[in-house]
Amino acid sequence: MSDGAVVLGPDGLLRCPWGLEAESRADYRAYHDTEWGRPVHGDDALYERICLESFQSGLSWLTILRRREGFRAAFADFSIPKVAAFTAADEERLLADPGIIRNRAKIAAALANARAAAELAPGELDGIVWSYAPPAGRPAPRTYADVPAITPESTALAKDLKKRGFRFIGPTTAYALMQACGLVNDHLADCHVRG
Repeated sequence: MSDGAVVLGPDGLLRCPWGLEAESRADYRAYHDTEWGRPVHGDDALYERICLESFQSGLSWLTILRRREGFRAAFADFSIPKVAAFTAADEERLLADPGIIRNRAKIAAALANARAAAELAPGELDGIVWSYAPPAGRPAPRTYADVPAITPESTALAKDLKKRGFRFIGPTTAYALMQACGLVNDHLADCHVRG
């Protein structure tokens, strides 16, 4: 494993070290190169990322990444109105679905979060999440030691979402959401994706 600095990929490109983890090069490399850190907008898209980041808590991101299509199928493509209307029978169906992580608390949180998001006006979830993007100009991290696990913005975002009825989203999960959805750019300084 590297010292937390960028690593040279087999294609000759420098990447964040997690983008080249040996067990999963193709999956992580594609996600690293084409999705992570790119701006995500739209209520349903952000609801999906909130759910996936919450399900990831305590697990590797690879576990979630490899089940993403199963999650999309199980959660009606993360349509907020559809998931908000899920019943107790749907919850039991989800608990039996081998295509997702079958954790009762995380499933209950995903359903509660859809109901909380459904209470918001169209575009409001997008506005809330993006209102916590820190100002531009933060120095690019050189190694993973320079990447925080939480920030004042992620703490405030988690607190705001909880106040609105969202569950299973603390400051660390909120920061992972901010990284994944492009509110912050935590690609390392020499990573070819940065910029």
